[in-house]
Amino acid sequence: MVHMNGFDPKIPYNELAFLPPDVLKIETIEILRNENKAVAAISELKGIANIIPNQSILINSIVLQEAKDSSEIENIITTRDELYKAASVSSTKSDAATKEVLYYREALYDGFSRILKRKLLSINDIIGIQKILLQNDAGIRKIPGTALVNDRKNEIIYTPPQGEDVLNSLMGNFASYLNDNDRSLTKLAVLHYQFETIHPFYDGNGRTGRIINILYLIMKGYLDIPILYLSSYIIKNKSRYYELLLSVTTSNNWEEWIIYILNGIEETAKETIRKIKNIKVLIDKTIEDVKLKAPRIYSKELVEVLFVHPYCKVDFITREVGVERKAASRYLHQLKEAGILEIYKIGKENIFINKELMELLKK
Repeated sequence: MVHMNGFDPKIPYNELAFLPPDVLKIETIEILRNENKAVAAISELKGIANIIPNQSILINSIVLQEAKDSSEIENIITTRDELYKAASVSSTKSDAATKEVLYYREALYDGFSRILKRKLLSINDIIGIQKILLQNDAGIRKIPGTALVNDRKNEIIYTPPQGEDVLNSLMGNFASYLNDNDRSLTKLAVLHYQFETIHPFYDGNGRTGRIINILYLIMKGYLDIPILYLSSYIIKNKSRYYELLLSVTTSNNWEEWIIYILNGIEETAKETIRKIKNIKVLIDKTIEDVKLKAPRIYSKELVEVLFVHPYCKVDFITREVGVERKAASRYLHQLKEAGILEIYKIGKENIFINKELMELLKK
């Protein structure tokens, strides 16, 4: 799917109703049943996250995975290894796709910081997130003629609302609905449809919309930290995602769309719970390995750094464990000799890889 920009008076555009939708369409018995299942799963995830005392371990590993998956939906493809290399070594010459994924992570952290301060997300906040993603100041669309085109068949699939005043009005309504006192996971599905259908930016709408999803979950108290993402679920069900988005526009088919998103939340929450439990098992195993094989250098902080930064280097140990560079280098080499880390050279710098964690994150 690609965008087409430029004014063409022959292309009709879709008018979009303000939120909220008709309550009878979004509160069916089947939706409520799936809402309850999704809420139960995400509530369990919120609780289980606390088994990892250092929450940075979860945030860093899961956010980077999400950045990769969300970008992959837009055909921006990179590997986990390339990402961790780029995140660890500032001098590395990352390819364009890897840089875009790292911008996604930066944009997500920026949004997370904003809502921690104010517990709301304004239009300007959303524009700021998209600005980091795209590294430009284009902002809300002003030029008419944007259309979404099937790149295989070269046919227009959907033409979003046009005109600066129309878009500003729709985004104002979107922000009001996003920030009011009501909360439900059904509402997240409604908001995601509305944002993607408004299509307020020339580019980056999908990634911005998926960042808004996780920020909504934190704003409304479903989670404390950004650890649940729908991108992997959407990748597995990508054609269905676009099909159901369009079916709301063409047939007012809210029920199937909302249930799709609720099922995605439930499934992804359960997968993330399993991953967190496995990370905890690996942390405990690593603690025992370090105590047994390198007891003189063991500290809880040292082990945690290896999980916050699966691609670790001397600077991280120096900064986060609080030791001098010589000691930090010695620690990492001892852990490599003990078989806990593997060494990898990038340029002139040694990087020490927590291989077992990397294998776990790939699953």
